[in-house]
Amino acid sequence: MTYTQQKRGVRGLKVIVMCFALATLTTCSPGVANSSKLHDLDMLDEVLKYYDRRALPTGSEGTPTVVSCGIFIRSFGSINPSTMDYEVDLYLRQTWYDHRLRQPNLVKPLDLNDPKLVQRIWKPEVFFANAKHAEFQYVTVPNVLVRIDPSGQILYMLRLKLRFSCMMDLYRYPMDSQVCTIELESFSKTTDELNLKWTDQQPVMLYDNLKLPQFEIERVNTSLCREKFHIVNVFFLGEYSCLRAEFYLRRSVGYHLVQSYLPTILIVVISWVSFWLDVNAIPARITLGVTTLLTISSKGAGIQSNLPPVSYVKAMDVWMGACTTFVFAALLEFTLVNYMWRKRPETLPGRSMPTIITVKSSKAVMDSDKGDGSNVTTPVQTTARFDTKLHAKRIDKMSRVVFPALFLGFNIAYWLYFMY
Repeated sequence: MTYTQQKRGVRGLKVIVMCFALATLTTCSPGVANSSKLHDLDMLDEVLKYYDRRALPTGSEGTPTVVSCGIFIRSFGSINPSTMDYEVDLYLRQTWYDHRLRQPNLVKPLDLNDPKLVQRIWKPEVFFANAKHAEFQYVTVPNVLVRIDPSGQILYMLRLKLRFSCMMDLYRYPMDSQVCTIELESFSKTTDELNLKWTDQQPVMLYDNLKLPQFEIERVNTSLCREKFHIVNVFFLGEYSCLRAEFYLRRSVGYHLVQSYLPTILIVVISWVSFWLDVNAIPARITLGVTTLLTISSKGAGIQSNLPPVSYVKAMDVWMGACTTFVFAALLEFTLVNYMWRKRPETLPGRSMPTIITVKSSKAVMDSDKGDGSNVTTPVQTTARFDTKLHAKRIDKMSRVVFPALFLGFNIAYWLYFMY
């Protein structure tokens, strides 16, 4: 083979390799993928020309449309007992079949997040029955997705921030457990047209790193429900399908131990210092008693400001009432001790002390007048005055033991009753 023939062969091989590479790049280029995507959108536009979004997917069959719902909780917090509500950031997933959007020619599911395209298809008319406020997420784009499967299955997902009402029983507050719900309900379609159900697997999912500041989620229960509406008990609107998710929450006591229980215990203990002060230290004992009483009252008012005014007694009310009573009793104890200390000694019935004193008898006086020189005395028994100061000191000594013992007994009864 001559040099010229070899050179021509190498050139031919280079041309073949370049053609193959060009064909590969053309097939795998984004332009081809985009053209496939545009082809799918063109097919969807062609279908939507004759699509009526007002009609139910199963309207022609005369059967209700079944919509499977699922919830993914992204954040769960701000459980406020004063307003009886809580906030949730969640993803709502709804799935149903619409045979009108079945496209066997689609290679893979078609995702739509354009609000204008999303509005052109039928979607379930559902609402959150116990929601007090709702916000749709627009940052950085509208958080909505519609996925159309070639088989006609539709996935509709959107992100919402909601505030739900939760009627709480605060009898054991702050050692209480609450059950808060999320209720999803059909708005305008009765059970003859629309049925809601939970997804078969994990209908309510929680974010892995989800943590609540004051509560722990013990478990989540899901159930189906039906709502019936009447107008003035005469006109029956119909029966509507609904879903209910129940969150069983247990309040963590750690925060309240540090912010409520320990400070009030210290205030009560400080009020007992008065029993070790001298009875004559009147300014110190009065200042200590009044200061602790005002402090415990201010602490109780601060705790109550975060709670709703309910008609029943809460566990925190019992605690604050008992602590205030102990502090006030310490102040009353000083008042009694000071009164007895400053009171003039008096004869107290039943506590008299017999004393023998000598006095001259009337006969001795007469004989003395006669000048016989005799000095006759007669023993007479009388009553001495009781020492009230000793009794006042005894009350102080008894209070040093009685007050702590009573407070300890109250604590044992309180925690056993409200914790179990």
